Amino acid sequence: MKNPKILVPIDFSELSESALKTANVFTQRFQGTVTPFHAYIPVTDLDGFYYVGSGITPHEKYGEIEKVLRQRLQETAEKYIGQDYLTGQLLDIGNPARAITYNSGDFDMVVMSTHGRTGFSRFIMGSVTAKVLRMCSKPMITVTEDSNPGDLTSILLTTDFSENSFRAFPFANSIAEITGGKIDLVHIISYEQYFDVRAVDRTAKKREEEIRELADHHFANIRDQVNARVVIGNRAPHVEIAALAEENQYELVVMSAVGRSGLEYLMMGSTTSYVVRTVRNAVFTVNPKGLSNESARELHFQNRNH
Repeated sequence: MKNPKILVPIDFSELSESALKTANVFTQRFQGTVTPFHAYIPVTDLDGFYYVGSGITPHEKYGEIEKVLRQRLQETAEKYIGQDYLTGQLLDIGNPARAITYNSGDFDMVVMSTHGRTGFSRFIMGSVTAKVLRMCSKPMITVTEDSNPGDLTSILLTTDFSENSFRAFPFANSIAEITGGKIDLVHIISYEQYFDVRAVDRTAKKREEEIRELADHHFANIRDQVNARVVIGNRAPHVEIAALAEENQYELVVMSAVGRSGLEYLMMGSTTSYVVRTVRNAVFTVNPKGLSNESARELHFQNRNH
């Protein structure tokens, strides 16, 4: 996590600019750099509406459009990021989700808002952010306008004991090691998953021992900063995780984008997608099944050529 190169896609809405605030926290804590990014499709009739206030119309030449967009990207980023931490601006043409996924290959992480230009994208699984979460192989941080990452010293880390969930552990470890923060390593057991209450008790006892072993193994260097526990609830695991995040006001929720089934984004009720869509907290996701850089490149240029 030291000196991360951070890509921040924005669409110039105030909601999307929330990502720059969180990116700034990471640059300060980890001496990273930020590159603001925007993807656009200039042939659409909507561009004139999108860029109202920029002096851009759908009939402008591409060169003029890019000049104005670069200037606006720089001005927007400078409202939140010090010039010493900015590394220019990045523009691309084409489908935004694919453009972000492709361009993320040169960066260590992507920070995006769950709300976009309309303000409704948080509730639409087909939104740009949801697509990038599904495709991008780089770690992502999703935020809302209410997210408060603070000093990144209060972290909720979830596990379902799958190898996929373990992929998020090193990132949580690195963040807590640098910030001195506390990690709540949590496994959820829901009564609705069992027909027998006694089975819940037996499973919980076993999982409590296993989660302590996980903490000992994966967080030996900061073991005193990690509280490993099992939470038993009446609601589905994804609802319990979202409730924990909200109730305890964690500054960061860290989780894998793919769990035990490996099919997270094929189900509307998937744990990670539900948490990202519903909580106000900043959510750090690691997708072990994201597109490779080569696949992202192929998809992106196919899209641009059509």
